[in-house]
Amino acid sequence: MTIARRRTLATTAVVLAAALGLSACGGSDSGSDSDKGSGDSGKTDTRVVKTANGDVEVPVNPERVVVLDTAELDSAITLGVKPVGSTRSDVASGFLKYLPEDKVAGIENVGNIMAPNLEKIAALKPDLILGSNVRDKDRYDELSEIAPTVFTETTGAPWKENFLVHADALNKKAEAEKVVTAYAEHTSEVNQALGGPEAAKDLTVSVIRFVEGADTRIYGKENYIGTLLADIGVSRPAIADKAPDGFSLDVSPEKVDQGDADVVFYTSYGDPAKSGEEKAVGGALWKSMEAVKNGRAYRVDDETWIQGIGYTAAEQILDEMQKLITAQS
Repeated sequence: MTIARRRTLATTAVVLAAALGLSACGGSDSGSDSDKGSGDSGKTDTRVVKTANGDVEVPVNPERVVVLDTAELDSAITLGVKPVGSTRSDVASGFLKYLPEDKVAGIENVGNIMAPNLEKIAALKPDLILGSNVRDKDRYDELSEIAPTVFTETTGAPWKENFLVHADALNKKAEAEKVVTAYAEHTSEVNQALGGPEAAKDLTVSVIRFVEGADTRIYGKENYIGTLLADIGVSRPAIADKAPDGFSLDVSPEKVDQGDADVVFYTSYGDPAKSGEEKAVGGALWKSMEAVKNGRAYRVDDETWIQGIGYTAAEQILDEMQKLITAQS
């Protein structure tokens, strides 16, 4: 992250500082002493954080954090916190590889996303658990018995708001402000590299994901990667507005060309041979797409672009977007 980015957009920093302080997603910084036993060892300084499930009392400075999804892990790492435990998208493959190896080394595996091992979590003696209702609502009460549990409602599109909740719970609001400001500067930088607001708006960008065991997804606007594209100011093809839930339009391999645009980014979740990617990109339909014919269809990393859902992933994606899109412009 360049020094220039940090020094620009000073007014953005002021606005964001206010937003972080007043956001309904955040909690109060004014801590209260909660007596949880007799004697000095039984007193713990706590704060109240506003969550999707109401106010939750958390330690002022959590030291043993467990996270239940990739977004919460990205938030913690971004804010300089190494969790003691985390779920994984796939236990066999380890943590998402875009995260710095030294930042995840030593984090205990506590199961797969949406299937956390509560015994392993309890054994770590956490003082804070971060997750979401969309993943673990049915386990919220059990998790809350283990440690204060801070949930957002969902993941994906509201990732920025969720990050503020995570930052509040971790007592890292000042650090979060710097992260958010740097991101705003970075998106502005990419927009300028594309020629400025008008030139960026004239560029249509599509995201296609081949999924093992499911149909191919043409991404809409209501998702993580959609927010990044909106933030750099590019347009989306008309098909993006047809996603029934705003998230994605699932199509058969015979309709993959519906995802055509000036620029196409594509990924695979799972084995490319089994996700349909290899067959699709080798077929005549794919080769007939304008982005492909113009050499502007780019394969990108699924873990970073789709699964990461956070600011650490976003910074890497923005760098890659700028490099790829401007390479032939």
